[in-house]
Amino acid sequence: MNQRCGVIAIVGAPNAGKSTLVNALVGQKVAITSPKAQTTRTRVMGVAIEGDAQMVLVDTPGIFAPKRRLDRAMVQAAWGGAQGADLIVLVVDGKAGLGSKMEPIISALAARPEKKWLILNKVDIAIKEKLLVHTQRLYEQLEIEETFFVSAATGDGLAELKTAFANAMPEGPWHFPEDQVSDATDRMLAAEITREQLYHQLHAELPYAAAVDTEQYKERDDGSVEIHQQILVGRTSQRAIVLGKGGQRLKEIGSKARAELAELLGVKVHLYLHVKVKEDWEDDRFIYRDIGLDWVE
Repeated sequence: MNQRCGVIAIVGAPNAGKSTLVNALVGQKVAITSPKAQTTRTRVMGVAIEGDAQMVLVDTPGIFAPKRRLDRAMVQAAWGGAQGADLIVLVVDGKAGLGSKMEPIISALAARPEKKWLILNKVDIAIKEKLLVHTQRLYEQLEIEETFFVSAATGDGLAELKTAFANAMPEGPWHFPEDQVSDATDRMLAAEITREQLYHQLHAELPYAAAVDTEQYKERDDGSVEIHQQILVGRTSQRAIVLGKGGQRLKEIGSKARAELAELLGVKVHLYLHVKVKEDWEDDRFIYRDIGLDWVE
């Protein structure tokens, strides 16, 4: 069988549904999701297969106007993930439409040489007439080869999109073994799953600036996995929020993260969480390395 393989960069504004789309196309979770904007911080590669084609889907952080070092590192990771891709896919929130946040993204894409496709996501909750208006505006500003209307949450339109992606891939050997769905290590995945639980359970209470550092990840003799993680927050008041009354909130976060990790890894997981106040964690080079971001000045 002649194999085909290519890299597809998924870009867009925060909360456009990029990670949900990548997970749906891969067929299992490779990127965490939450209603909180800017949940994805680093480039995450998901691997999807359709017939003889393997698609390396690069889920990138949402592109926005950076204000802090962490923001700049995330935006750099997003555009870095698009570098040299066989195809750049702009994902637009069909319900939110094209606001001022989209302008710098559109301008930057207009100057890029890669092939560009457009995906209008969340069509299940969008106003249909406005979808056509958004599409027309983008066609006036970008050279878009294909457009798809999908709902990553419900699966509507994804089968046709996946087939189109596969047909667009160039001939060449697959980059990953057939059973590999991501380039993320189990250690990185563990940190992301815990961070996802932080966002799900403390969405309104916890500020964006929190991080999870996997300090230790080891396999026990019985085949189970022991994981020690540090949740980093900027202030003492935030530590109290994460802990909850009598430490109950932290126990719940750990319980949910442990259960999901056990399902994803296929083994029993022993997860130990500790909350630490580190005011300057966003200026710690080692934290950036651990969470998979390049240090930026």
